[in-house]
Amino acid sequence: MSRLEDLTVREALALVLARFAVLPAEEVALLEALGRVSAAPVVAGDDLPPFANSAMDGYALRAADLAAATRDAPALLRVVADIAAGTNPTTAIGPGTAARIMTGAPLPPGADAVVPVEDTDEPWRDEARALPERVAVYRRVDAGAYVRWPGEDIRAGQTVIPAGHLIRPQEIGVLAALGQERVSVVRRPRIGVLSTGDELIDVGQPLSPGKIRNSNSHAQAAQVIALGGEPLLLGTAKDTADDVRARLDTAVAAQVDLLISSAGVSVGAYDVVKSVLDEAGGVAFWRVRMRPGKPLAFGAYRGMPYLGLPGNPVSALVSFETFARPAILKMSGHDQLERPRVVAVVGENLRSDGRESYLRAVVSREATGGYVARTTGSQGSHVLTSLVKANALLIVPEGVREVAAGTALVALMIDWPGGVF
Repeated sequence: MSRLEDLTVREALALVLARFAVLPAEEVALLEALGRVSAAPVVAGDDLPPFANSAMDGYALRAADLAAATRDAPALLRVVADIAAGTNPTTAIGPGTAARIMTGAPLPPGADAVVPVEDTDEPWRDEARALPERVAVYRRVDAGAYVRWPGEDIRAGQTVIPAGHLIRPQEIGVLAALGQERVSVVRRPRIGVLSTGDELIDVGQPLSPGKIRNSNSHAQAAQVIALGGEPLLLGTAKDTADDVRARLDTAVAAQVDLLISSAGVSVGAYDVVKSVLDEAGGVAFWRVRMRPGKPLAFGAYRGMPYLGLPGNPVSALVSFETFARPAILKMSGHDQLERPRVVAVVGENLRSDGRESYLRAVVSREATGGYVARTTGSQGSHVLTSLVKANALLIVPEGVREVAAGTALVALMIDWPGGVF
């Protein structure tokens, strides 16, 4: 049954999120896991490092042989081997001997430390340089110096990535080091994206009287892609129930996880989406006390969750940000569903209409370390350029109509400006 009264943003978001759960797992190739959320724990099958190896280019030796070494009285050691990375040394290091060794090369038997080449009388190394018979070492080191021991980073049997963990480049590196060619991750959400309206034409078409290009479908598809989802573009439906229904049926056949439309959910004579939803599933709510974006329908169409956004482009983008984004992130397995927020001091007087308002703004950091916010121009719901200029949405709380310059407000950060946060 529809809730016709206006809901607060918090009430509406709670109803939306309650409808979604984390999607099933799928196994993907290693690099395809980037940006996804792990669906199962990853347990190490090997130690990392797998063997003791040198952390420096230098000489592998016994630390005890350097007990009295100084620059004025260096320890003089006989060089018995030259160990490159990828080899398996068999020559043992005994008292008074050393082996030249590359970074990452296995520590030879008998050695318990490495001294960097800079602390010897062989400061430069290249492939043409012959192995010296002896090396002078100018300082002492402790046992274990410049040695990477087996399992120092990861032990076999250790859980290195838990379920529900975001796979970043550093996780890809760990997985590769452990030989994980494939990874179990949460499946990408599939989102049906529809625009409605007789006034809409395709992006490549020339304008004609009364027509505008369909920007919403592309903007919402881009928002889906930015979240790691897979958009299914359903095109533009005319203002008829039959056309809306046919396009939504296409999405149902494709088994999308969420249907999103823009326009058609207000109270105008040609706003047919809500009536189609009422016939084939129902509407949980269709008005939210927010600006921009009061008309917002949430319900179901033939069992598929449905979110109907306003038609004005900024309203659609902000409503998607507020409601669709958290839902898609939840389906994707993320536990952090909100954008970062900061408290910023407003640099100008602001007005609102009493609804919870999301004003397009630029937030910057002051020399004192605090944040200041200024709006980016007209806040009309049709003015996309003021959103292009913004890096934040400045939230004016419900019930507030006047905000004086110098007031502190919460800013929802769309982007983190480089170098100031």
